[in-house]
Amino acid sequence: MYRCHGSIPELRGSRLRLRRLSVRDAEHLYPCWADERTARYLYLPPIVDQQDAEALILLLNELSESDDSIRWGIELKDSGMIIGSCGFNGWQLEGAYRGEFGCELASSYWGRGYMQEAASLAIGYGFQVMGLNRIEALSDVRNEQASRFFRRFGFAHEGILRQYRHTSSGYVDVNVFSLLHMEWERESWSPDL
Repeated sequence: MYRCHGSIPELRGSRLRLRRLSVRDAEHLYPCWADERTARYLYLPPIVDQQDAEALILLLNELSESDDSIRWGIELKDSGMIIGSCGFNGWQLEGAYRGEFGCELASSYWGRGYMQEAASLAIGYGFQVMGLNRIEALSDVRNEQASRFFRRFGFAHEGILRQYRHTSSGYVDVNVFSLLHMEWERESWSPDL
């Protein structure tokens, strides 16, 4: 049965490299996580300076050591720039074989297919290495861009979880999307776009 134990493998696509985050990446992730357009639906603690980004990176890496989460930095291969992150916010193997995928990308990189490539790499890892059968994605119902992304990627919309998350502005509903291993295989999703 899959165990991460803090080991976050490098995954390579045609334009991207997914890799373990380091505190040095806070320089690039701070503007991403503090960007109002990107962070609007992330429900992160307030990221007001680079030190907050460093603390979040350390927390994400700690969660991988306890097998609670696995998060990759999304790096442009040609420049080494980190433009976002993605991974599994959690997973359950015994009795379920499912994981919850989450992602964010700096708004200045939207619309170029980077998240499609990053998600393909991470989701392929989830199905092929972690042994997941079902990958879920949750998104705020107001986040139409995320809904379009998950549907285009092949996720099925299963419904709405009412008042599922509590935010500074109150309770919010979230959409539930899922992708099954057999659907992913049938579509022949390739992590090497």
